[in-house]
Amino acid sequence: MYGIGAGLAAGLAALGAGVGIGLIGGNAASAIARQPEAENKIRATMLLTAVLVEGVALFGEVIGFLLSNK
Repeated sequence: MYGIGAGLAAGLAALGAGVGIGLIGGNAASAIARQPEAENKIRATMLLTAVLVEGVALFGEVIGFLLSNK
C-alpha cells in the first residue's frame, strides 16, 4: 500500500513543479515584454521562485522515497 502512496507523492510533486515552473516562465516572459527595463529584476525573481518550487518538489520526492522504503 505504501508503494502507491510513494508513487503518487513523487508523481504529483514532479507534476506540480512542472506546472509551477511553466507558469513562472510564461508570466516572466510576459512581464519582460511589457517592461523591458525591469528585465534583470524580473529574471532574478523568476529564478528565486523557480528554485523554491523545485525545493518543494524535491521534498515531495524524498517523502515518496521514504514511503517506498517502509
